[in-house]
Amino acid sequence: MKVYTKTGDKGTTSLVGGARIDKSHARIEAYGTIDELNSALGYLLALLPEGSHVPLLESVQHALFNVGCHLATDIEPGNETDVPCLDPSCAVQLETAIDQMQAKLPPQTHFILPGGTPAAAWAHVCRTICRRAERRVVALSHEAHVSFSALQYLNRLSDYLFVLARFINHNADLSEKTWQNTCK
Repeated sequence: MKVYTKTGDKGTTSLVGGARIDKSHARIEAYGTIDELNSALGYLLALLPEGSHVPLLESVQHALFNVGCHLATDIEPGNETDVPCLDPSCAVQLETAIDQMQAKLPPQTHFILPGGTPAAAWAHVCRTICRRAERRVVALSHEAHVSFSALQYLNRLSDYLFVLARFINHNADLSEKTWQNTCK
């Protein structure tokens, strides 16, 4: 398969099914940000020790490809089941991981500053990319069908990435830096 087709040189791209749309369309913004998140997660995986959260994060990468495929398909009303997205158990898997990590963390009583180890700091970057992806997908949902499971998954994934960042720092014996409100 060729990487370049030259068909997008004038600012349009193809959806699954062949329809062409402008590259600035909300649909492209949505699945493009999902792709950006997936790449950022790949870098996070490169920063983590082998075996440390790797299986779940790789599962997340596969799930994000499913979401991207779903978003890249212009779904006709009434045919929503034609394009698979995510099983609701994917969000439950993230919830389970969140609960397991939180059980080992001190309670959070203040806003914390992103940072810490390189992996934790990058998990925070992934979290913010995930939040942006969620906003883009919500915007798309106002004009096209978007699977509830995709929205739910992105919301849960950003929570997971926040807790993961805290967990990585906790395991590295780094104390969290809390926000100091200087506007008092």
